[in-house]
Amino acid sequence: MEKKPFVTKEEIEEIVKTYPTPFHIYDEAGIRKNCEDVQEAFSWNPGYREFFAVKANPNPFILKILKEYGIGCDCSSMVELKIAHALGFPGDMIMFSSNVTPAEEYVYAKKIGAIINLDDISHIEYLENCAGIPETICCRYNPGGVFKIHNNIMDNPAEAKYGFTTEQLFEGMAKLKEKGAKRFGIHAFLASNTVTNEYYPTLARTLFETAVELKNRLDIKISFINLSGGVGIPYRPDQTPNDIRVIGEGVRKAFEEVMVPAGLGDAAIYTEMGRFMTGPYGGLVTKVLHEKKTYRDYIGCDACAANLMRPAVYDAYHHITVLGKENETCDHKYDVTGSLCENCDKFAKERMLPEINIGDYLFIHDTGAHGYAMGYQYNGKLRSAELLLHPDHTVTLIRRAENIHDYLSTFDFCDVYDGIDED
Repeated sequence: MEKKPFVTKEEIEEIVKTYPTPFHIYDEAGIRKNCEDVQEAFSWNPGYREFFAVKANPNPFILKILKEYGIGCDCSSMVELKIAHALGFPGDMIMFSSNVTPAEEYVYAKKIGAIINLDDISHIEYLENCAGIPETICCRYNPGGVFKIHNNIMDNPAEAKYGFTTEQLFEGMAKLKEKGAKRFGIHAFLASNTVTNEYYPTLARTLFETAVELKNRLDIKISFINLSGGVGIPYRPDQTPNDIRVIGEGVRKAFEEVMVPAGLGDAAIYTEMGRFMTGPYGGLVTKVLHEKKTYRDYIGCDACAANLMRPAVYDAYHHITVLGKENETCDHKYDVTGSLCENCDKFAKERMLPEINIGDYLFIHDTGAHGYAMGYQYNGKLRSAELLLHPDHTVTLIRRAENIHDYLSTFDFCDVYDGIDED
């Protein structure tokens, strides 16, 4: 099976006349359609809101598109909070889900009215001392153990650093109620990048049952249930994509079976998807510079792990299309590499692809989330440009490529590099 790029070789050849490779390019039409699908899938819940995980793609042009659909921001740091606030997201559209949180970040989050999602029971007193307890508060729940769907192990929450234990959740909620909190939410993230329509409904049922128990034991009415992220995308072409409408219907069924009979039918459902919202609608475009034949056949590109680190760090699969050769037989085996002084700097290992020639353009799929955002500058590599492909297939630059002065900008307090060659 083959993934189809949302740009053609001819379009890329025209784009590179203005914006040289490498660059990340995003499909605006695809992002907009997905926003509509997500909102429709959860339209049964009047209070539903998606809080996009800003860490997945913090580009303000992308965030503005999402904002048009009533989507908020899930932030995990001061910078992300400030980006969301600067773009005009009101406080109730900003979820602050952080861990190991500095006091000044809690202070700022409370100042702008963001919904604070506490990661640990000790943070209750910490928050009270530095900023005060807000009327609306959320707690991140980690039930521990091994999280399974049917007989399949999805992840091991007991090994995760996040969240309250069950006992801590009940103790913490009671403390927050005593300290003046009036509107409560619970949140959980138990598995990453799941490609199954059962993840959200299974997680939702766990959280719904917990909400009912909180009401019965503590007389606390949960106002919102945050299912967090974890809904994944099919990085491999033979994977079946998640169906967000089926997922939404599964959550609705659990909601009506658990929440409604308990008198919690007015609770809002929140999600914090990042990868699912933008991942498939981004691609890294890179040009082939060299071919090296030693113990393997290596294709050397002008992009590297600094542009997309997931394959190097996680050995993650990203599909690769040789633009213009989509219909040719994949009868050549290549390692597709970048130029970092690290042997892990490979986008693919022993990947079967059509014959590649120097000068070909490669489209590396599914970089719309955790792609550019995870970039770095090892070896003095500069971060690439980001482009937005509009529905009419015109292109806008939404982040320029870095230059050497960006790289050296933190030396602006001294003249150590005054004589550096701009060319």
